[in-house]
Amino acid sequence: MLSVVLPTRNPHPERLRRTLASLAAQSLPAANWELIVIDNASQPALAGLLDLSWHPSGRVVVEPQLGLTPARLRGIAETHGAAIVFADDDNVLAPTFLAEAAAALAALPDVGVAGGRVQPRFDVEPPAWTREFFGNLALCDHGATTLLSDSWKDRPHVYPTFAPVGAGLIVRRAAAECYSSLLKVSPARNALDRRGTALVSGGDNDFVMTVLEAGWRAAYWPQLSLEHLIPPARLTREYLARLNYAIARSWIAVLRLHDACPWRPVPSWTVPFRQARAFFRHQPWRGPANHVRWRYACGHFAGLAD
Repeated sequence: MLSVVLPTRNPHPERLRRTLASLAAQSLPAANWELIVIDNASQPALAGLLDLSWHPSGRVVVEPQLGLTPARLRGIAETHGAAIVFADDDNVLAPTFLAEAAAALAALPDVGVAGGRVQPRFDVEPPAWTREFFGNLALCDHGATTLLSDSWKDRPHVYPTFAPVGAGLIVRRAAAECYSSLLKVSPARNALDRRGTALVSGGDNDFVMTVLEAGWRAAYWPQLSLEHLIPPARLTREYLARLNYAIARSWIAVLRLHDACPWRPVPSWTVPFRQARAFFRHQPWRGPANHVRWRYACGHFAGLAD
């Protein structure tokens, strides 16, 4: 059996409706998978607003501690399936997603974490300059061939270029419980991912690296696909600049947690000077893409000083 965990906080009603509709349309019979929506302190609460009666085990569980990581941990604790599929509240899964995931997991028992194609569904045509940053919007398509990581023992600290993102993240239960147990003794890791309006974005990387260190492999399965619903607000210079800054800073934090950071720490007093030098290198006044690149550099230096 699979478990589907859907963390959400104050979701957009139409995007969440489309996410749930895609789950209701899965080819895998509902008796073969369970569904839990984690209400991460939404206002108003979601329990009386969602109709999950179409699923025999569908239910809403409230997690009052704010943050994607606490919501995922609650999902791991509340579910019973041999593997967990984490879906965001703006993901539209292809009808065969769960069936294909179950088959792939059965065929490759040494894979602990996996993902598939994540393709965009935009409300409006995105500006051309934003395409450079699609990967930071959890969009990925690594082609039509299955990709498997090397053993972490053979190539330690080599993070796979095709590592799964949070959208449609698939984790074998034993690997998920390993991650959950480590977070209980490392509370700082709870701050590596989204909390409210903060765009901290290292939780997915920490999850994947933890699973790899435990001896599992990561996989990219192209037969799995979903659409990521992206509103215009996520295509602005301001949003992408905030996101890139947060991604750069949290990536340093994750690398340090796993003793894999190739850069030396820098004194905090040097950060403004380093960011100013990056300002002239990236020339943000020349256009929005330059500005977003500069903010990534700023986040990188801030992370090295943390």
